[in-house]
Amino acid sequence: MDVKTLSAIIGHISSATTIDIYSHITGTMQQQAAQKIERGIGHSEAFEPHETLQDQLPAEGGKTPVRPPFAPYKGKVRKPGTGGIYELNDHLFEGRYSPTNAQGKREVHTVYAKTKEECEALLETMIAEVRERSKEEKRQMTKERRSK
Repeated sequence: MDVKTLSAIIGHISSATTIDIYSHITGTMQQQAAQKIERGIGHSEAFEPHETLQDQLPAEGGKTPVRPPFAPYKGKVRKPGTGGIYELNDHLFEGRYSPTNAQGKREVHTVYAKTKEECEALLETMIAEVRERSKEEKRQMTKERRSK
């Protein structure tokens, strides 16, 4: 039976009144709508839980089952100024650091190692050397400006 016919039988003036009174939204409906939006916008394969009657009934002790809270995936992010490590193949890692030099231009410094730990250590020492060299260049530039 359509809403318009039901509205006339019940005696409501408009079908909007019938829909407002008798329609409802469940948590499952909201989750399914959110997953459809995620699949449409995010182009991902969202998990679709199929709620059964058993899920709707209270668990033992009269409590409804609790779902774990949503936790988004956070990738591993390095702090600014620490460079990056990339795995080139099974036995080669590249450490890259790209600061701006004293003239304001970006320069790339790289190190290579066989293990990630070794690359981490080499990258750390290289960053310290590059920062020291950059400080010295800036000191020289300020001395030259003052002498002019």
